[in-house]
Amino acid sequence: MIGKIRMGSSFRGCINYCLNDKIQDEEEELVMKNRAEILSYHLCCGNASELINQFKEVRELNMKLSKPVMHISLSLAPEDILNKGQMMEMVEDCAMQLGFDKNQYLSILHKDTNHQHIHIVANRVGLDGRTVSDSNNFQKMAKYCRSMELKYGLKQVLSPRKFLSKEQRLMERQDIRKEKLKEHITLSIRKSKSYSEFEDRMKKLGYEIIKGRGIAFRDKQQVYTKGSEVGYSLMNIEKQLQQQYLVPSIKAEQKIIIIRQEKRSLSPKPWNDNNKGHVKKCLHTLNKILKEVMKPEMEFNQVPYELRQNKGQRQKIRH
Repeated sequence: MIGKIRMGSSFRGCINYCLNDKIQDEEEELVMKNRAEILSYHLCCGNASELINQFKEVRELNMKLSKPVMHISLSLAPEDILNKGQMMEMVEDCAMQLGFDKNQYLSILHKDTNHQHIHIVANRVGLDGRTVSDSNNFQKMAKYCRSMELKYGLKQVLSPRKFLSKEQRLMERQDIRKEKLKEHITLSIRKSKSYSEFEDRMKKLGYEIIKGRGIAFRDKQQVYTKGSEVGYSLMNIEKQLQQQYLVPSIKAEQKIIIIRQEKRSLSPKPWNDNNKGHVKKCLHTLNKILKEVMKPEMEFNQVPYELRQNKGQRQKIRH
């Protein structure tokens, strides 16, 4: 036998899930009619709405407790068959061993699988206002399952964690439901440009949004999960949406700045006072060079020696 135990905050969601007919997630079609059969009541009675009100009234005796709902599921192997009386006894033993035998609870048999499985919804707040402890729940449930296997001759299931190393036992177990919620939040943030668009996408995926000082999500099975439990607080979601909205505008501004810089580099530089000194210096140097080039050559009145020698020879010939 396999036993699971969870703590929650919504009696409405848990009781409706256990008592209502199952609905397929994708197609919203009824899978099985009248799948739930109530096995027993303890300190409560009536239909779903009456049960919810009764549990809430007792829960008000301890409003400091954030998770007053104890939800237990007991699954038998397909080859194990118990009659209704045996299943009711098994529920009573569960209440005794886990310590909620003096509190409100009801047990429900589900018939939508090929094996018998029972759901127990218990109020952790007692009629005296005291609270059922939730410490060591895993060990308590494992011990209870092993005792029921021996009592009713059920197929024995060894805890897989028994064969793990000490380090692996200390590792937090993966919650598939929370991992799925985390993926859906990540996807919705990535595809949204605003918070309202994010909410619309989450609702289309089947989640109810509970927003206050923080944010929480309730899935189609009415399981309540805080956003902070999956790493997405309200502040974190809003921050990521804001960053995602600002990135495209920042990129656009950067492109405009680059284009402007390119235009400036191609256009002639404007005249300013810093350029005047440089131009004056260049003009002064140019004037000096021009003066040297245009300067006239010096003239001499005396005849060069070679010419004078030739002249004397010509005079001798004439004489």
